Amino acid sequence: MQQNERKILKKLAHRIKKLRKEESRSLNSFVFEHGLITTATLSRIENGLVDVKFTTLVKLSQMLNISLSELFDGMTFKDFEEI
Repeated sequence: MQQNERKILKKLAHRIKKLRKEESRSLNSFVFEHGLITTATLSRIENGLVDVKFTTLVKLSQMLNISLSELFDGMTFKDFEEI
């Protein structure tokens, strides 16, 4: 994985973790309530370790009760220009 791709995944990871924590939810309780993805998957996503599939992003937005566009709200992807 290229350095710029890691930066993008870290930005997304930070955003997802922030949204989950705004609900004052632990990773385990959040996943167990919604059941759309596993705890291990969410942990890897929140740590920026995996390139997330589109379908997983859709599931995350459903779990967070937000639109897919809101998931990316406030994020910039200037790093893509360098890929």
